[in-house]
Amino acid sequence: MQHKFCRTPASFANFIEAALSDGLSSANPETEPHMSASQSTIAAIATAPGRGGVGVIRLSGKNLLPLAQTLSGGKTPKPRTALYTDFLGSDGQPIDNGILLYFAAPASFTGEDVIELQGHGGPVVMDMLLSRCLELGARMAEPGEFTKRAFLNNKLDLAQAESVADLIDASSKSAARMALRSLKGAFSQHIHELVDDLITLRMLVEATLDFPEEDIDFLEAADARGKLQALQGRLKTVLASAEQGAILREGMNVVLVGAPNVGKSSLLNALAGDDIAIVTDIAGTTRDTVREQITLDGVPVHIIDTAGLRETDDVVEQIGIERSRKAVSEADVALILIDPREGLNAKTQAILNSLPEGLKKIEIHNKADLTGEPVAVRSDGLAQTGADTVISLSAKTGAGLDLLKHALLQEVGWQGESESLFLARSRHLNALKIAEMELEYAVPYLDDQPELLAEHLRLAQNACNAITGEFTADDLLGVIFSRFCIGK
Repeated sequence: MQHKFCRTPASFANFIEAALSDGLSSANPETEPHMSASQSTIAAIATAPGRGGVGVIRLSGKNLLPLAQTLSGGKTPKPRTALYTDFLGSDGQPIDNGILLYFAAPASFTGEDVIELQGHGGPVVMDMLLSRCLELGARMAEPGEFTKRAFLNNKLDLAQAESVADLIDASSKSAARMALRSLKGAFSQHIHELVDDLITLRMLVEATLDFPEEDIDFLEAADARGKLQALQGRLKTVLASAEQGAILREGMNVVLVGAPNVGKSSLLNALAGDDIAIVTDIAGTTRDTVREQITLDGVPVHIIDTAGLRETDDVVEQIGIERSRKAVSEADVALILIDPREGLNAKTQAILNSLPEGLKKIEIHNKADLTGEPVAVRSDGLAQTGADTVISLSAKTGAGLDLLKHALLQEVGWQGESESLFLARSRHLNALKIAEMELEYAVPYLDDQPELLAEHLRLAQNACNAITGEFTADDLLGVIFSRFCIGK
């Protein structure tokens, strides 16, 4: 619902000035979308180090057509058309031959002129070709600088830019799919919708503040309370999806702890499906942390087999135990292995006493093939270690491993992949939680103190803006002009 206000030009000017001065824009010099990127030409080898069939050098800058002509011996590439050519050195002799691609600004990844040289993927050839580009005036690109220029030139927002790195670093097919979804703007679209609703609500509040003599109660007429409740509901939905996406991106850290020779290494090998750790009957065989990554339902799980936490005079083993303690402090879930034949002995109790408070625990009764204990999962509160879940299994035979895998996913709150998910980072979650908190703070001021209502809405919008790095003072003027007809 749009409200139209009939005000004099002077009153309108005052309204605009007040709106701008109260900080409606969250833009800053670091993230202002309209800020122009550096005009220097940057170059880098875009393919992975080592030998390969094809190697790619990427350049980005202003007016790169002369550079392309020099490299190709006077040939003029057509935009977005492959040109097969020699790449010439300063002496006019070929360094390599291959494909030259020219993308004219602004129709490129960075929004600048972009050149890609696709040659043979030998490290020597690539270094020679890169050196030639530097001779022609380019400089070495900094890490992430191509994507940074894409952001500064409005080709990507901040969330999309981050998803580029997430797509490259994806450790599972599910994570790759979610990262691509974010890159294509799925996450950003949700944020844009939240910001748009916040702007609408803020404009109504600003109208109430700046036109108190009007006979219209703008907040009541526009159902501000209903709009705020709907906004809170939408934010909760986005936050829930982002939390799932963060699990998919970050995965979980799982540590195996317990007294020496209780079966930690055997369980690691069983979960990994390979002989990662050495298994013997000798206590203290594992003298350092052993790490392995597996994937459960698309979620990367980093499993760390710790050296048995105990007192020892062995200097090497002491170092391993110290590393184990550090791994435990950074874990999301601890698998506490005990021998049901011995129960909770003094060694295991000492380990439990050293665990961080609040660490999620699953009690594992290993060696079910020897003890005769039935393979099962229990949540009956009878765990000896204080864990919420007890699982009996056999690492040797594999019986009960599926129960453990399912329990691990439950502990971190994974609900399964869906089309509504997108990859998210910790900073995104923090921003959404701040916005959620500010909207909760805003509710009591709907009927009174609109100044405080306006402030909490502003802070909520700033938090959302931090995710994408968007919304400037110019954007605000456009919103005001499009939604208000003042002085008509």
